[in-house]
Amino acid sequence: MQPAGTSPFALLHQSSECRARCGELTTLHGVIRTPVFMPVGTQATVKAVPPEDLVRLGAQIILGNTYHLFIRPGSELIRQLGGLHTFMNWSRPILTDSGGFQIFSLRELAKISEEGAEFRSHLDGNRLFLSPEDAVRVQTDLGSDIMMVLDTCIPWPASRQEAEQATALTERWAARSRAVQPPTGQLLFGIVQGGMYPDLRQQTARTLIDIGFDGYALGGLSVGEPKEQMYEMTEAGVECLPREQPVYLMGVGTPEDLVESVYRGVDMFDCVMPTRNARNGMLFTSRGRLVIKNSCYRDDPRPVDEECGCTTCRNYSRAYLRHLFLSREILAYQLNSIHNLHYYCSLMARMRSAIAEDRFAAFRRDFYLRRSDAAEQDKP
Repeated sequence: MQPAGTSPFALLHQSSECRARCGELTTLHGVIRTPVFMPVGTQATVKAVPPEDLVRLGAQIILGNTYHLFIRPGSELIRQLGGLHTFMNWSRPILTDSGGFQIFSLRELAKISEEGAEFRSHLDGNRLFLSPEDAVRVQTDLGSDIMMVLDTCIPWPASRQEAEQATALTERWAARSRAVQPPTGQLLFGIVQGGMYPDLRQQTARTLIDIGFDGYALGGLSVGEPKEQMYEMTEAGVECLPREQPVYLMGVGTPEDLVESVYRGVDMFDCVMPTRNARNGMLFTSRGRLVIKNSCYRDDPRPVDEECGCTTCRNYSRAYLRHLFLSREILAYQLNSIHNLHYYCSLMARMRSAIAEDRFAAFRRDFYLRRSDAAEQDKP
């Protein structure tokens, strides 16, 4: 917990053309330069990528998940073994999601009440319970640098009444979480909900600010709503949040989403997309998306992206990566994931530079122009 009147976030540069900004977020395990993308390591591992490779490709912070680690192997075991950093051999910062989205996604196994979430394990069906206080306790055991409050994620579409009830519960849970934040130096972020109702999101933001958190997240987005609605809700949340504290957009998203959300003032992101898509053979490049299984890459000697400096692009051809993927070789998932994560981390680094040099609007235009040019070249 930060001393009264201080913030772990330092705003370094603010764009003169939009809300894009860059800063530094100080945590127990290091300073994070924002805007930043957090690779998802749900179960204490970023799938197919060792921690040493994550460091080399530029990952500053990764995400773990309270729900999954609570079920297996258990936060008590991880605490006994020195905490999550020691357990997974990662010395840089870790953010742990509280498990609210996982409970939402497994809602057929869960029952939400004022006290918390009662649910059955998706592994063995055992009945378990997680309260807002439990979520903080588990994350304290894990030793994460940034903890998230337990929240109630609202589906899309949802009626006004459903959104109001769930949002009010999130607010009450947030107050309970804040009341048990330990004096360990671990940061605690509140989560803005409200469904697709801008006034509810703004109301929740004000309530969370009154409670007082180290940072604020925008939750319940990218759950199926139209893209423009997601951006509208992002703007509604950012507008009401303190300028001197970090803003985290949860579970988003595509490279385009990152650019658009940084443009609107978001500082932090996470998403499974770079690693999940890598395992499915879809690679991100400076010119757009590349599906490596396509027959046109059968004898292609070029790297995935000729402008990329990752290990995959420096050493392996599209033809080889296609062969590995079609052969279902494990190395395909590793090399593809390294490339995609490098792309995401490099994209964030380029955005930080553009903001610092006050040329983010030009960066954004060029980002889309390169994609449209590539699309024209690919037309038959």
